[in-house]
Amino acid sequence: MSPIWYVLLAIVLFAIGASVVLTRRSAVLSLMGVEIMLSAANLVFIIGGRIHANANGQVLAFFVMVVAAAEVVVGLAIIVSIFRARGTTSLDELSLLKN
Repeated sequence: MSPIWYVLLAIVLFAIGASVVLTRRSAVLSLMGVEIMLSAANLVFIIGGRIHANANGQVLAFFVMVVAAAEVVVGLAIIVSIFRARGTTSLDELSLLKN
């Protein structure tokens, strides 16, 4: 199978993730969209490493997964604390935290 198909799949995944982040108002769904976009980037890194016949793409994908795990932990902790304080995870109402 040609690597271009994997790149096209990554483009579609990234577009889906970006549309979820831009259209949804729930903070949890926005985090899920970011995770889909990071998975698309991992796919491109791994395919790039396979094209160039080295393990650099897999190493980069591993680091992206580590950063994504840390992002999820911090993001969910913030969302839980906001939910406890406000009773909602809507991104529209987070602007009220400025006051």
